[in-house]
Amino acid sequence: MFDGISCGHIALERAGIKVDTYYSSEIDISAMKVTQKNYPETMQLGDVTKVDGNQFKGINLLIGGSPCQGFSFAGKQLNFEDPRSKLFFEFVRILEESKPQYFLLENVKMKKEYQDIISKYLSVEPVEINSSCLSAQNRVRLYWTNIPNIGIPEDTGILLKDVIESGMVDRDKSLCLTRRYAGFAGSQSYLRRRYFGKSMGQAVFENCTPELQKEYWKKDNRKEWENIGTIRSLTVSECEKLQTLPVGYVGNILSEADAKSAIGNGWTVDVIAHILHNIKN
Repeated sequence: MFDGISCGHIALERAGIKVDTYYSSEIDISAMKVTQKNYPETMQLGDVTKVDGNQFKGINLLIGGSPCQGFSFAGKQLNFEDPRSKLFFEFVRILEESKPQYFLLENVKMKKEYQDIISKYLSVEPVEINSSCLSAQNRVRLYWTNIPNIGIPEDTGILLKDVIESGMVDRDKSLCLTRRYAGFAGSQSYLRRRYFGKSMGQAVFENCTPELQKEYWKKDNRKEWENIGTIRSLTVSECEKLQTLPVGYVGNILSEADAKSAIGNGWTVDVIAHILHNIKN
């Protein structure tokens, strides 16, 4: 459900779980193009509100990350009255109708009162995992699942500097990549204003010598970086690496903006694989 670019399919493969049939409920055309490019055998179901879960009784696994705009601390906290957040109840409906062996729901960190409502409907408490354990990105998410024995992954130690293709960065782990990152583009003055105003995504600094880096590196004062080098947004392949997607997964079938939006809207694959691996165990 809310399948996006089918990060769940990649995660299943990465966890060593064979997929016989993968059903995808998605309406975003760009995301569906990416899925069909990589997994042409995917069964597309379309609008989740029109899916009859009774047709899928006894499936092995139901997964999804329902739209989070009404829950996010970065949003307006409209909770369950937000039409997008109400789609959570579609997950509940199909869960009840299909009665899968396992389920997994992902969402953003939110107010405890909203979290408790989700936990009540799903009869499980969430596990909080930061993608920074397995990627070069800070991305805190909640995972509700009946898959047993889910723990926090061991930190692999990967840093943002290990991911970028050129230039330098002002932090060890990237800021959270979201679909809004697609709008982080424009002139140098625009990028600097947005980045140092902490209102949009991660930036990379080019033409910044090690000497300049040493002079200006002040962890608690990013303003010192405003006057050095040139600033750029992450490339599509760098975004793929942050989400632990295979490089080239999105390919050149989408515009740069659409590609970044689709990637930012997806899952950190290695985190999902970490959770799903317990099914195999």
